Amino acid sequence: MKNIKLIRVLNEYTQLKVQMETGISQSILSKYERGDLMPTTENLIILADFYKTSLDYLMDRTDEVKPYSKK
Repeated sequence: MKNIKLIRVLNEYTQLKVQMETGISQSILSKYERGDLMPTTENLIILADFYKTSLDYLMDRTDEVKPYSKK
């Protein structure tokens, strides 16, 4: 899940910053970024909202960072 780390780095956030803003622990974020742990649906939604992107982007299903428009 390279995009979970990529979007954090592109936004110049530390894992600690993301933890403080989302409530997802730094150790869990680290495991997501390394691919050691699959994110829960709940945490994916939290991260997508935080980064203003789509779940597909976070799960490496698209390279489009921009979120989908709401219908």
